[in-house]
Amino acid sequence: MPGGRALGRRFRWLWTAYAVSSYGSGFGFGAFALIAVLVLHSGPAQVAALSAAGRAVGALVAVPLGPWVEFRRKRPVMIAMDLTRFAALMSVPAAFAFGRLGFAQLLVVSVVVAAATIAFNAAGGAFLKALLPPEDLLVANARFESTTWSATTVGPPLGGAAIGLFGPMTTVTADGLSYLLSALGIRAIGGKEPRPRPTGAPRLRAGDLLEGWRHILTHPGLRPLLLNAMVVNGLIMASEPLLAVLLLGPLGFAPWQYGLAFAAPCVGGLVGSRLARRLVARFGQRKVLLTSGVLRACWPVGLAFVRPGVPGLVLIIVVQFGLVTCCGLFNPVLATYRLDHTPADRVARTLSAWSVSTSAAIAALTAVWGLLAALTGPRTAIAAAGILLLATPLLLPLRVNARRTSGEPAVSLP
Repeated sequence: MPGGRALGRRFRWLWTAYAVSSYGSGFGFGAFALIAVLVLHSGPAQVAALSAAGRAVGALVAVPLGPWVEFRRKRPVMIAMDLTRFAALMSVPAAFAFGRLGFAQLLVVSVVVAAATIAFNAAGGAFLKALLPPEDLLVANARFESTTWSATTVGPPLGGAAIGLFGPMTTVTADGLSYLLSALGIRAIGGKEPRPRPTGAPRLRAGDLLEGWRHILTHPGLRPLLLNAMVVNGLIMASEPLLAVLLLGPLGFAPWQYGLAFAAPCVGGLVGSRLARRLVARFGQRKVLLTSGVLRACWPVGLAFVRPGVPGLVLIIVVQFGLVTCCGLFNPVLATYRLDHTPADRVARTLSAWSVSTSAAIAALTAVWGLLAALTGPRTAIAAAGILLLATPLLLPLRVNARRTSGEPAVSLP
């Protein structure tokens, strides 16, 4: 375990629930893109549209969810969002079994899952801040990050093999069931959770909807970090469906090779997340955040040079390993900085605003890059994203204030 610290029984259940859903998502990595290509025979523009529309509409639906989550107990919200994702995903194999699966259903399910994920993450971040003291937040976030990358290491190759053996619905089914198990794990956390103080307003106000963005945009560190995250995540994720089309189509990669190409490098995420606490203790939060933020932008341009066969597979693994290692280090430090610099009564709205913004950016850039790929080809579009990523370190803040602006410790739950 990163940091080797005991964070208590309730955190262990939270971590277990997170691990189950993470391994399910890893097993189902790229499932909708694979279904669109292999079952519905969609082209690059349709695959990109599937990813973009799901994120865009999901982000729009999630806008009022931030303040709705803020003023409710967080565990029931997390359980409800897990059950929502379970029901939505299980509708896909059900429709396939009856021969009724279509592109429109994949779009609807993508929207529901995207919106529920934003709400779940907002509630989960607020719950974590209330559950643990500030000095344990980096340890907890590093464990979540490590779990994410370990799940992505193991899941995709197993998912690719399962698709080859049992058909394209296997991974979606497993992913859906993982959310059901996650809901049961969150319920097992137990303990009392105080009801958030009412605002006195019977319904959501415009100010409630905008409070998360107001906090981010007026904070000298969070504002540039959000802008950087929107562009970096958008460009990286915009290339994902195009790379799936390139690898599974013209380059002739098998599904298990596609899964292996993205799974093996995730060992780097384990390395980065496990180093996060040590490096912050030695060099400080600012240096680690800025250095890893710069380095993660240097790798994706290499994906434009991928070729068929073993040399192409090795190139993807090397490039992705470098990228994932830097992301594995950057992400938990950023998550901790964000919680440290957000007052407890604004965490859900701030995290929701952050997720909505990054999801909207990913959707917009994915749609644009889908059109670019249709005009120029997937390889050219992937190269353009990699070149633009080289300029994104300019969006990082020159100074990062390590002092907590909230002026308050996290409130531990009984």
